[in-house]
Amino acid sequence: MEQGEIALSDREFARVKARVYAQAGISLSDAKRTLVVSRLSKVVRQLRLDSFDAYIDYLERGGSEKDSQDFVNSLTTNLTRFYREDHHFDHLISYVGQLMERRPRVGPDGKPKLRIWSAGCSTGQEPYTIGMCLLQAHPDLKRWDFKILATDIDTNVLAKAATGVYPESELGDLSPERARVFERVAAGEIRIPMPVRSLISFKPLNLMLPTWPFKGPFDAIFCRNVAIYFDKPTQGELFSKLGKMLVPDGFLYIGHSENVGSGGEGFRLVGKTIYQTKLTQKTRDAA
Repeated sequence: MEQGEIALSDREFARVKARVYAQAGISLSDAKRTLVVSRLSKVVRQLRLDSFDAYIDYLERGGSEKDSQDFVNSLTTNLTRFYREDHHFDHLISYVGQLMERRPRVGPDGKPKLRIWSAGCSTGQEPYTIGMCLLQAHPDLKRWDFKILATDIDTNVLAKAATGVYPESELGDLSPERARVFERVAAGEIRIPMPVRSLISFKPLNLMLPTWPFKGPFDAIFCRNVAIYFDKPTQGELFSKLGKMLVPDGFLYIGHSENVGSGGEGFRLVGKTIYQTKLTQKTRDAA
């Protein structure tokens, strides 16, 4: 066992799995045992506890809201990059272009309205890519009431995302045209330009909450590589709820290894991991 790590019994692992499932819907497989030990040992040590049993007891009996959040933050995995799965952004650009050609939704101020949600946004590359690619392809969106909601259960990654600052190495796989959009702010650092940053609101959200603190509807929702951490029933429930947050004929973009499963009754598959809602209820004003 590496220095600083704490032994994890089968019973303790079962308790950790049960708690993270109940709190965040995350279904940990037995293969994640080493991950649990490596990520939670430091937290247990910081609390001056001597076992995982003592840690779960602490969370259940006297832990603060921050302690519960630290527990989830430690067990979430955040892998993302700019322009990941290009075909989704190509489709989004085409879809928004079509919206702009026909009569768009209009807000109270008379401006045409566009709402997009990045659910499980991690460190922000996804929502920033959405903003960059749409403003580049459709400059007239600067005159729209255009907003992107970006949410994640992990408050640590949200704090990083909100800065809009990344290591320059993140541009390595991008074309010169795409890389040119980023600002150089310091040696080895880049920043998302303000016109894009101003589009996005980063908010903490547990997707397992029975109700979400916004009404929608959204023209498009990205929920990619999030459901893979849930079991099949939870995946179905999530995708069903997401469908109800879309405008009629809106689009849901999911991860390359995901499918909507039992939550797919309200969707039609229209492309690789791209689903269009079949819902026909009257739209409401987006939040």
